[in-house]
Amino acid sequence: MAVVSTWNKIYRTLASVRTGIILLLVTVLFSAVGTVILQRPTTDAEEIQRSYSPTTLMWLDRLGLTDIYHTWYFLTLLGLVSLSIIFVSIDRWPNAWRFYARPYRRTEPHFRASLPLKATIPVADAAKALEATERAFRKHGMPVERIVDSEEVSIYSEKHRFSVFAVYVVHASLLLIFMGGIIDGLVGYRGFMQVLKGESANKITLRGTDGSSKPREIPFSVRCDNVGMETYENGAPKKYWSDLVIVDNGREARKKHIIVNDPMTYRGVKLYQASMGESGKMDKVELVAARGLEDLNGKRIWVGLNETAAIDDNYSVRVLRFIPEYYVQDGEVFQKSENLVDPAFQLALVDKSGAETRMWLIPRKANVTLEETPYRFAASDIKMAKYTGLEVSYQPGEWAVWAGVVLMALGLGIVFYMVHMRLWAVVVQDPANGQVLWIGGACNRNRDKFEQKFKAIVEEIGTEVGPPASGKKSGRELAHV
Repeated sequence: MAVVSTWNKIYRTLASVRTGIILLLVTVLFSAVGTVILQRPTTDAEEIQRSYSPTTLMWLDRLGLTDIYHTWYFLTLLGLVSLSIIFVSIDRWPNAWRFYARPYRRTEPHFRASLPLKATIPVADAAKALEATERAFRKHGMPVERIVDSEEVSIYSEKHRFSVFAVYVVHASLLLIFMGGIIDGLVGYRGFMQVLKGESANKITLRGTDGSSKPREIPFSVRCDNVGMETYENGAPKKYWSDLVIVDNGREARKKHIIVNDPMTYRGVKLYQASMGESGKMDKVELVAARGLEDLNGKRIWVGLNETAAIDDNYSVRVLRFIPEYYVQDGEVFQKSENLVDPAFQLALVDKSGAETRMWLIPRKANVTLEETPYRFAASDIKMAKYTGLEVSYQPGEWAVWAGVVLMALGLGIVFYMVHMRLWAVVVQDPANGQVLWIGGACNRNRDKFEQKFKAIVEEIGTEVGPPASGKKSGRELAHV
C-alpha cells in the first residue's frame, strides 16, 4: 500500500499543470544558460580559455555549464518534463475524448439558462424560423444538423471539433523534441578530426566538460583526396573546401566536395568543413641534382616522401625520410618536433642496377649533400602536406527534434486558426414573449470575433422571420435589426 500511495503522490504531482509549467520554465532557463555560456566542443578550447578566467572556467567545467546539454541534471530535467506532459495528457484525456465523442447537441432548459452567449427572437411559425436559421448558419460557413426527438426539433451546428485535440498535438511535439534531446545527450557525440591530404582516418577527438580530450573511432574511414582555400583579393580567407571519400568495409561508399555549411552525411554522421592548414609532414620537395659543386644549375626534380624520381637514364632519387626539426645524437639523426624549423631529408641515389647510396640533406646547415656520389643534391623548395579540419557530429535524435518542430507548427496552427465553434437553435415558449426562437453559441477562443459572427447570424435570422426581440448576452442586451 505504501508503494501505491507513493506512486499516486508522484503521479498527482507530475500530472499537475503547475508542476509541468515550473519544470518547463526551468528547462528553458537552463537552455538559455547554454546559449550564453560558450559550449564545448562546438567552441574551440583556446577561445573558451580566452573568454573566461582560469577560476571561472574551472567552476563552469565542474558544474557542467560548458556542456550543459549533455549533463545528467539537464537530461533528468528533460525526462521529468516529458513525464509531466505524459501524465497531464493521460489525466485529462477521458474528459477530452468524452467532449469530442459525445458533443452536447440538445439544449435542456438549464443549459439554455446558463449559456452566456444567447438571443431570442419572437416567431409565429416554428418551421419557417428553423429553415431561416439553417440558411443563416450555412451562409456563415456553419454546417447544419437537425436534432429531432419526440418533444422538439432543434438545430445544432459545430465546426472544428477536432481542435480540442490541438493541445495533445502540442504535447506530442514537445515529447518528440525532448526525446531527441535525451537521445543526443545519451548516445550522440560531437568531435573533431584532422585528415591529411591523400590519407584516411577514422578517429575523432572528443572534448569533455572539463576540457580534457579523448579519442573515439567512427564506424568508417574518411579519406581526403584534396583540400584547398579560396581567398579574396586582399588575401583574406573566402572559402575552405575538401574532397572527401567515405571508405566503408574497404569500399568507396560515397564522395562529396564539401564547403562550410554544406556537410557530408553518412550513416547518420555529419562531417562539417571547419578548418584547414599545413601539417608537419612533407608533401613534396624540390631537389636540385648537380654533377658536382661546379654545376650551379643542375636538374630540378619534385619528389614526395617514399617516391622515386628519375634524374637521367642511369640514376634516380628517392626521399626516404623527412624530419621537420632534427637533432643529432650518437651520429644518428632524430626528430625533435613537428615544427618546420630545421628540416632534414634522407635521400637514396639509385642506379639502374638498383643499388642505393644513402645520404642526408640538411638545408639549414649546408643545403647540399657532401657524400661522394655521382650526383649531389640541394633543396630549393618544399611543400608541406595540407590537412582538412572536420567537425564530426552524430545526433541520432535530430529527426525526432525536426519531427517535433513540424508537429509543433501544426498544433499551433490548429490552436490559433481553427476555433471550435458551436451553435444551437430551438423554438421554445417564453413566459414573457410567447413563442420564440432561442439561439445560443459557444467557442473555445477568439471570443470577440465569434460574438460578432453570432450577432450577425442573429440579426440575419431576425430580419427574415419577424420583428427583433431582446436577448441577453453576459448581462448585456443584444440589439437586433
